[in-house]
Amino acid sequence: MNELNEKDRKVLLKMQQDEIDGYYIYHDLAKHAKGEENKKILRQIANDEKIHYQNWYKYTGVEVRPRRFRIFILKMMARIMGFTFTLKKVESGEEISAEQYSHLVGKYPESEKIMREEERHEQELMNMLDEERLQYVGSMVLGLNDALVELTGTIAGLTFALQSTKLIALSGLITGISATLSMASSEYLSARSNGEENALKSSIYTGIAYLITVIFLTLPYLLLPDHAFAWALGIMLIIVILIILFFNYYISVAKSLPFKKRFFEMAGISLSVAVISFIIGLLVKKFLGVDV
Repeated sequence: MNELNEKDRKVLLKMQQDEIDGYYIYHDLAKHAKGEENKKILRQIANDEKIHYQNWYKYTGVEVRPRRFRIFILKMMARIMGFTFTLKKVESGEEISAEQYSHLVGKYPESEKIMREEERHEQELMNMLDEERLQYVGSMVLGLNDALVELTGTIAGLTFALQSTKLIALSGLITGISATLSMASSEYLSARSNGEENALKSSIYTGIAYLITVIFLTLPYLLLPDHAFAWALGIMLIIVILIILFFNYYISVAKSLPFKKRFFEMAGISLSVAVISFIIGLLVKKFLGVDV
């Protein structure tokens, strides 16, 4: 056994940590994966991770405990955000670089074999990633973006025109539900005209994304007192930012797309429309003399 210097010891302990965490994560994912072949691949990867852990233990002599909280979070993530997103997060969380692996090759006989197996794992995982929801990202983006722009503008415009959270919520829900049905049917007809076989699913994903956005944006107006319309507007704008943040983070991880550019573009459009609509609402109230 080679005598470890401090640098190698830290690297090997970190690798042990990743391997033991990976064993529990992949083992759990295998239970819930679709298809027997996918289950088999994940179980094999989990077993390989455990063997890798045991290999490094021979050198460090240190038992590394799995990070239970991280494993729990990733398990929940898989249930809520999907298989693909979670696998990508696990892979991006591997903190040992190829350069560090190559540094160990020659010093520790298992290093090269483990490095090749890790590369094989990554390739096998990428081949598995064919989750249905990601096939309809375009439809979800359409529904989400349209709802954010239209509803943010509509509700912001109505806030000081009506000055009543209940009236604004009622108007927002009626507008939002009508727009959901309109958007979903338009997406269905568009997909059908393009000869897409899954036009109905495409329209459903569009409608769901739109409706969820409607619910979140009107929620502050439903929950706050009737006179707290200004607070409701502020909270709604924060919710808009959080929805855009969450959705773009999900897409950036699941589809390996840039995050910052997409986030600022989407946020800029939605907030600009809100400001313009808000000003229009004030002007309409003033010049038409409407007092609700």
